[in-house]
Amino acid sequence: MDFGEVLKIEFMKVKRSKIVPLIFIAPLLVVASGVANLCHYITPEYTNAWPAMFIQSALVYAYYLLPFSMIVVCVMIEGRETGNNGILKMLALPVSRYLLSMAKFCVLVFYLFMEMAVFFAVFVIAGTVATRTMGVVETLPVFYLVKWCVWLFLTMLPCVGTMWAITVLFEKPLFSVGLNLLLVIPGVLVANTPLWIAYPYCYSGYLVSCSLHDFTVESGTAAFMLFPFLTVAVLVFVLMVVAAVIKFGKKEMR
Repeated sequence: MDFGEVLKIEFMKVKRSKIVPLIFIAPLLVVASGVANLCHYITPEYTNAWPAMFIQSALVYAYYLLPFSMIVVCVMIEGRETGNNGILKMLALPVSRYLLSMAKFCVLVFYLFMEMAVFFAVFVIAGTVATRTMGVVETLPVFYLVKWCVWLFLTMLPCVGTMWAITVLFEKPLFSVGLNLLLVIPGVLVANTPLWIAYPYCYSGYLVSCSLHDFTVESGTAAFMLFPFLTVAVLVFVLMVVAAVIKFGKKEMR
């Protein structure tokens, strides 16, 4: 059985799960509250309304709601196997457990992509309604919104990789959820220290904080520096994914 077939099976397993409704909750909550708050300050003469609404919505979303929803998705994907000893049945098949782990992680990344797509769509709809209601004449900056949503997706990958590794390492879902939550909560504090670069749970939030700085200061120099962040982020992502692949199913095979 090749990787494509294994991946197809993994998508079939989660087809009837409640993951899809779950990924709508966080974008709807954060966009509705963020856009509604700014509507009290937007006037027809207001400029840069779209960036202001995006930053207002994405700040809490990137630091907390997006990581929280991904923690739940991790547990739900892993739970498809741990329930009723399904993992033992899968490991008994002539399929590499490494392929199984990579396929599950690809499903997790797919749902991360879907949530970002939902966030983009919900934000565009809410922002359009807000600007028209307040009489703001400003063109929808599609490239700006797509660019920042792509950046949010990419900066979340090391965090998602770490979450998945922790979910695989701990047999009890309560432990993995608790540890991931404890690591998410201080993200906004770590982002304000030099240690942020080694803390994947704050990457997306730090990105939005930098965009807020660029928006308010309007300087020619961007606050978010791609290097050495890119090197560290790729290293963290690779290490966490490799650890998850190696450890997946190992304790059940003993």
